[in-house]
Amino acid sequence: MSHRFPIRVYYEDTDLAGIVYYANYLKFIERGRSEWIRELGLDQTRLKQDQGLVFAVRRVEADYLSPATFDDLLTVETRLTALTGARIVLDQAVLRGDRPLFRAVVTLVCLTQTGAPARLPADIRQRLASASE
Repeated sequence: MSHRFPIRVYYEDTDLAGIVYYANYLKFIERGRSEWIRELGLDQTRLKQDQGLVFAVRRVEADYLSPATFDDLLTVETRLTALTGARIVLDQAVLRGDRPLFRAVVTLVCLTQTGAPARLPADIRQRLASASE
């Protein structure tokens, strides 16, 4: 199952050519991931405060397919593709209507606040796994 999050392109998102600056797609998919996690009922601030755990991006494989421009209404789709004890792999896409403009495979890892690898707690793994059903 995919999570969908709408994004509007603002003037500040564009470059001199009037198209979305390439690095802003990473910001767009970050927002999509944050909203996906929030809608699963996970509070990242409490996870850090209560259990000392955070999520960090380990790897991004990105494909820029077609440009978005000022005032476009886009959708960020997020879909879980793999889940292990300490790793989450997501397929994310930025679409205008049904047309994909940007695609990424994002690998997240669970870390302690000091940056050491950590296992995802079982209840969190279960919530994440439910998103792929």
